[in-house]
Amino acid sequence: MRIVDVLNAKPSHDVITINPEASVRELIALLAEHNVGALIVSSDGSTLEGIVSERDVVRRLHDDEAVLEGTVATIMTAVVETCDENSLLDDLMKTMTERRIRHVPVVKDGTIAGIISIGDVVKHRIDQLEFERDQLDSYVHQT
Repeated sequence: MRIVDVLNAKPSHDVITINPEASVRELIALLAEHNVGALIVSSDGSTLEGIVSERDVVRRLHDDEAVLEGTVATIMTAVVETCDENSLLDDLMKTMTERRIRHVPVVKDGTIAGIISIGDVVKHRIDQLEFERDQLDSYVHQT
């Protein structure tokens, strides 16, 4: 199974980005508005500069409430684990588990092609297992 299969199964192919100079308050508003846990940080909407998640906000907020007035660039992760459309889903699952990350941008020809969340991976895996179960059930109950 390849990453492109997971991307194609997603109901929306939109990738929400935020400018690194946007405020953390703007970030929180976008996360809530789009009901997502992380955003790609990009000045132009297509080049990956970083990633920022709810966890980044919470961890910084615990230490300093003024972080809300700061910029996304001050709390984002700049060195981002990425994959491409042809990466294997099993490899991505292993990376997500080992690195304890929940969102991985998909990059194609240097631009953002999508984002895969742990929820996307789990949903895809459940769908796959249900399909296999249905096939086995059909095989066993053939007349």
